[in-house]
Amino acid sequence: MEQRIHHAGLGAKVMSAEQAAELIDPGMTIGMSGFTGAGYPKAVPQALAARMTASHQHGEAFRVRVLTGASTAPELDGALARADGIDLRLPYQSDPELRGRINRGEMDYIDIHLSHVAQYAWFGLFGKLDLAIIEATAILPDGRLVPSSSVGNNKTWLDLADKVIIEVNHWQPSELDGMHDIYYGTALPPHRKPIPLVNPDDRIGEPYLRCDPEKVIAVVETHAPDRNSAFAPVDETSRQIAGHLIEFFRHEIARGRIPPELLPLQSGVGNIANAVLAGLREAGFRGLTAFTEVIQDGMLDLLAQGVLKVASATSFSLSPKGIDQFLADLEFFRSRIILRTQEISNHPELVRRLGCIAMNGMVEADIYGNVNSTHVAGTSIINGIGGSGDFARNGFMSCFLTPSTAKHGAVSCIVPMVSHVDHTEHDVSILVTEQGLADLRGLSPRQRAHAIIRHCAHPDYRPLLQDYFDRAFRDSKGKHTPHLLAEALSWHERFVEKGDMRP
Repeated sequence: MEQRIHHAGLGAKVMSAEQAAELIDPGMTIGMSGFTGAGYPKAVPQALAARMTASHQHGEAFRVRVLTGASTAPELDGALARADGIDLRLPYQSDPELRGRINRGEMDYIDIHLSHVAQYAWFGLFGKLDLAIIEATAILPDGRLVPSSSVGNNKTWLDLADKVIIEVNHWQPSELDGMHDIYYGTALPPHRKPIPLVNPDDRIGEPYLRCDPEKVIAVVETHAPDRNSAFAPVDETSRQIAGHLIEFFRHEIARGRIPPELLPLQSGVGNIANAVLAGLREAGFRGLTAFTEVIQDGMLDLLAQGVLKVASATSFSLSPKGIDQFLADLEFFRSRIILRTQEISNHPELVRRLGCIAMNGMVEADIYGNVNSTHVAGTSIINGIGGSGDFARNGFMSCFLTPSTAKHGAVSCIVPMVSHVDHTEHDVSILVTEQGLADLRGLSPRQRAHAIIRHCAHPDYRPLLQDYFDRAFRDSKGKHTPHLLAEALSWHERFVEKGDMRP
């Protein structure tokens, strides 16, 4: 493998993943790199999981607390979960094994806004950070690290951890050097100063992560790709949702509320998000920018086609095809993508100042515009709130997108009352399904209910929702936000009992 470790002292600390895992003690709180399946440590977590399994076979407890940037991959979350090695996990996850253990009550999980994680860590709310395990592309002669395909909370973990293990991944292209912008100007109250970022393409920091060589206890060399799943083909429902939203953008441009090049885009991950991005190209939009969390396949396409000028994020979230596209034209993308720490990519003040257009998926919305983006039937976590709340609360326009039904029609994604609230009606501007779009801005609760039922609900459920609202308005004492409390969650109860929300 080519030389990637240019610090003599750290070169002397190169060892195997198994040797590095021996340096990790039960009960440690560990900050690991990784954000949406990119830039996570590949070897040490698997070696640690093997050690945990061996300890459990001998009747010895071995669990750790794991903090990351967001979700990781099977080599980290999956391996440690299967080994019953995680006591606490935060702030976001997507691994099936991990999710199952969380929902069975076998481990603790904290679902938290991504912009809060670094600040809470600095406040000490997660306890002392014993160890950081960080993937890097290279180590410079002075000990600084060239970040890999995500930044996430790596700066914070390196600053706070007592000890550091570095995985130098030779699979990550050396051309990533210079793509990152690591800002070291944040501080805790009352010593905060304005962050000097006024455009998505502003560079306000430095391209490398600072790392105290004295804290490094091991360096492990790897050659392993990021693991992300392929996106399913965009279906007709996603195209219809995208079409409603793009038509609405044109409406807003015509009324002078947003410019022809829109405002900086934030987009969640998935088929609907990629359909919206593709629709923007087909609709003739040009000169767009993105200030978001992740660069996904759709954004690579917009950059390659000249629709998008620049994309600022904290990580990649690419399918295998997207990874190939990025690697094949890396020099082109390198000058048009900036990867930042997630305390900057998700910073509420920056989102508000830039006027981001937030586009995120959801599980369900109720007739008043409250959104559940994390739970099934109010009790089982799916992935987590991620950064959607950072953008929904603070963006210029907060759009939530979903098909109107799920489970082949057995579930309505528009319900009388959501079973779990992640985004209150106060933070939701626009709801879109394949049925249509409801602009909730400037509407009272009863007006919102009429708009959502009329424009977003599936025809199979629309009469049921209208009947619920009419009876609630007639029979409830409070007419401002009418509800039948004994019936508000009956749809979810029916689904849990019978597998279908329909009576």
